[in-house]
Amino acid sequence: MSSESSLIGLLGWGAAGWSDELLAGLVFTVQISVCGYIVGFLLGLLGAGAKLSGNKLLYRIGDLYTTLVRAIPELLLIILIYYAGSSAMKTALLGIGLVGADFQVSAFAAAVAALGLIYGAYLTDVLRGAIQAIPKGQIEAARAYGMHGPLRFRRIVFPQMIRFAVPGMGNQWLNITKDSALVSAVGAFEMAFAAKSAASQTKEYLFFYSIAGLLFLCLTIVSMVVLTRIEKRANRGVRRA
Repeated sequence: MSSESSLIGLLGWGAAGWSDELLAGLVFTVQISVCGYIVGFLLGLLGAGAKLSGNKLLYRIGDLYTTLVRAIPELLLIILIYYAGSSAMKTALLGIGLVGADFQVSAFAAAVAALGLIYGAYLTDVLRGAIQAIPKGQIEAARAYGMHGPLRFRRIVFPQMIRFAVPGMGNQWLNITKDSALVSAVGAFEMAFAAKSAASQTKEYLFFYSIAGLLFLCLTIVSMVVLTRIEKRANRGVRRA
């Protein structure tokens, strides 16, 4: 049997190969990326609101949050959040009697929390810049019409914020899909971890890491196509200079 045939055989399904493990890793990568991005977007909204609130204390909290995340390497943050954060969450839940002593925070929840906290800081400034790009006259006009804060946000701020923020948000989405590989350092079974497991057992390191790279490339290409359509839809009806 040629070496090419033996390598292809390693991509068999089930016990004969590693395709099912790699697919499971890809699915897990997409899941933690999507969930982490949603958490990060919500934290980004809160951070942007804090920085634009005009309140000095809230501004300093938001600024401290973004500064710390930018200063500490992502891998170190993930390890800290995974171990320290999981322990603190367990202690808190035990303290209020919601869980038993055998409760353990899942790797999925810890990975989502870590990625969400990290990318919430980056999305804070993306969303803050997008909000600042909205003409102030529109917000003042809405206030003059008697729109309360939540209504102004829903009808005036949010739709235009998204239009201005889509390019930056798209870049952060591409980044989070790649940084999802970092959670393999804490034992989460995502695509890089699946490739590492296959490579360590078969000793075909170049082959399986190349396959993982191709899968990440495919995920990026699909994401770029979707993001392009989202950007076009967000800018529909907008006259271009």
